[in-house]
Amino acid sequence: MKFIRFYEYIINWLHSKLTKRQFLIFASILVGLSAGLAAVILKSLVHYIHYSITTDHHFPYQYYYYLAFPVIGLVLTTFIVQRFFKGKQGRGPANIIHSILRKSAILPKDQMYSQILTSAITVGFGGSAGLESPMVTTGSAIGSNFGRTYHLHYKDRVLLLASGAAAGIAAAFDSPIAGVLFALEVLLTDVSITVFIPLIMAAATGALCSHIILQEGILLSFPKQLPFNSANTPFYMVLGILAGLVSVYYTRTYVKIEEFFKQRKGKPYQNALLGGVILSCLIMLFPTLFSEGYSGINSLAEGRPEDIIRNSALQGISSDPWFILIFIGLVMIVKVVATSVTINSGGNGGNFAPSLFTGAYLGYFFSRMINLTGLTKLPESNFTLVAMSGILSGIMHAPLTGIFLIAEITGGYNLMIPLMLVSATSFLIMKYFEPYSMEAKKLAKKGHVLTHDKDKSILSSLKAGTMIETGFHEIGPDTKLRELVDVVAHSSRNLFPVVNANKELLGVITLDNIREIMFKTELYDTVFARDLMRMSPATLTPSESMHSVMKKFDETGAWNLPVILDGSYLGFISKTSVFTNYRQILKKSSLR
Repeated sequence: MKFIRFYEYIINWLHSKLTKRQFLIFASILVGLSAGLAAVILKSLVHYIHYSITTDHHFPYQYYYYLAFPVIGLVLTTFIVQRFFKGKQGRGPANIIHSILRKSAILPKDQMYSQILTSAITVGFGGSAGLESPMVTTGSAIGSNFGRTYHLHYKDRVLLLASGAAAGIAAAFDSPIAGVLFALEVLLTDVSITVFIPLIMAAATGALCSHIILQEGILLSFPKQLPFNSANTPFYMVLGILAGLVSVYYTRTYVKIEEFFKQRKGKPYQNALLGGVILSCLIMLFPTLFSEGYSGINSLAEGRPEDIIRNSALQGISSDPWFILIFIGLVMIVKVVATSVTINSGGNGGNFAPSLFTGAYLGYFFSRMINLTGLTKLPESNFTLVAMSGILSGIMHAPLTGIFLIAEITGGYNLMIPLMLVSATSFLIMKYFEPYSMEAKKLAKKGHVLTHDKDKSILSSLKAGTMIETGFHEIGPDTKLRELVDVVAHSSRNLFPVVNANKELLGVITLDNIREIMFKTELYDTVFARDLMRMSPATLTPSESMHSVMKKFDETGAWNLPVILDGSYLGFISKTSVFTNYRQILKKSSLR
């Protein structure tokens, strides 16, 4: 406790002595260091669990004994989440984006450690998911809560949150450049030169921490990598198209399985058991689906595809190269199912490693198939490497992250041209079929999307329900013109809702509707509100996205639209109010 108090005293003292800019850089280093240590702890836990359960225990039927571990991992993860974290996982970039848009860049404190614990159990026991997304969430939570503890402004909390995410990626892959690019492409919408320094410092610190403690070199080794041959450019372009199509398949399959388990809401343990059984069956056929799968990628990179089929229930059927190739193609297709089942049935993990896995198997499958046909001789290691960038770029909608991440973790800088070609092509194909990334898609359905279009991002942060104006004088359908004129005389509004006894909106009367007759006294007792009202050109709901609200304003040309909930009139939203709130958010949240 004394150390913690001393630590807080030092930071508070520095906060009072340093300039705002200096303290932000200092904070980014601390956040990067903390995220780096968190990554070390997570990797070590997974390694320890994995080593403990895969060491030879001399059990009979040992291989089939391993098949129980994914079930144990998912059930145990579910128990921990339900028992200690109120059933809330808060995983993935979508969770981080939502916190930026809707929660003032504040993430719950428990996400600084819950992600480490649950993902370590899920992946350590064989769950077919990655550790990088939990590291990103952990780093983001550390940055967010640091900013919250020291009462930093919203824009500074966002920057520290992004710094934590950058450090998480950097520590996970030992790739600081990719960490910075991920934060810029996926999380930050308003990029100025001033945000680079904190991001760079955090990413470098996180990567250095992981590198020094774990002593890890290049994560994925491609010893048979060859220099880029421009004659193979058409094949790289075809690979880019395939990567884009596989990215579409990955995204849509993942979403469908996610929706399947969401429909079974309220059955966490049944879902965990079901997911565990499905995953174990898949692993029995395709053993390389066990855990992250980096060893399988290395087997392909080193030209040992026969390792992929080892210990499979299908082993021994044939050793024909075409049979092994078909097996690898099936692994690529099934990996998406295994990952989605792992994550959505109750486990915790991410899609970084699975996207690299899928890309590596796609690249090897394509190049090996071309070589077996005798059409030409392609460098299989190169295509295996480059396709990883293509799938990551497509799924994450982050081509720069994909390019530099693969270049950093594989040492494949001499393949920068094909990396760029395949990543860009895959991204464009994916963007055509799926306007939003897999993570952003769930937010897009609610209208809460963080994009590089700052206008759309700020609009996403506005809530229709908070802008309902209720100071309108309601009148009944039988109100006479005489009474209406009196209401107009004592009102500052030029809009009057006509409602019945059940608060149902029947129509709207504007000052323009009655301007020509309001002084004709002979009509005062013969003309009623029902004769003068007009139907509103559109209606809104309190939960409607602001993108939809503004679209209705633009389509109707109206400046005020009524808000209806379950058939009852609540009030109006004005375009002026939307613009006023927009300007306030713009002034408050723009990053300097």
